[in-house]
Amino acid sequence: MPAFTFEKISPPVRRAPTAAAPKKPRGLISQMIDRFAERRARRTLRDDRVVPRDDKPAE
Repeated sequence: MPAFTFEKISPPVRRAPTAAAPKKPRGLISQMIDRFAERRARRTLRDDRVVPRDDKPAE
């Protein structure tokens, strides 16, 4: 008689993708933060495109 046995573990069951649950509407604060972040990102991109001038100090 063996001293131990191995338990046979079956592979995980593949589940079919469930129907997408209706998304909750985003909160007002989240929408405001998104707007601020988008505007800031646009401003940063616009500022990066500007070629910096080589300002020489007046003598």
